Amino acid sequence: MLKTLLSTLVLAVTLLASPAVSAQDGAQGTPVEVNINTAEVEELDKYLEGIGKAKAQAIVDFRNENGAFDTIDSLSGVKGIGNAIVEKNRDRITL
Repeated sequence: MLKTLLSTLVLAVTLLASPAVSAQDGAQGTPVEVNINTAEVEELDKYLEGIGKAKAQAIVDFRNENGAFDTIDSLSGVKGIGNAIVEKNRDRITL
């Protein structure tokens, strides 16, 4: 009983002490903003959730073919990027 209680307490403290996963610059701990009109593939891949290299390249290709994004919501016009991904990243996307 005491062992279980102690294990639970250690787990709770560990979870509380762990930083939440977010788009922050590891070195500075500051929130990251990604300009979808200027960011390169590597930056899009690194800082946007649900965006790997292929989707990041699709964003750049879409931008090169269609011009700058007018709104954050227009990112959902890129093949493979739906509203869920846009919403997941809304707080870190800039134009």
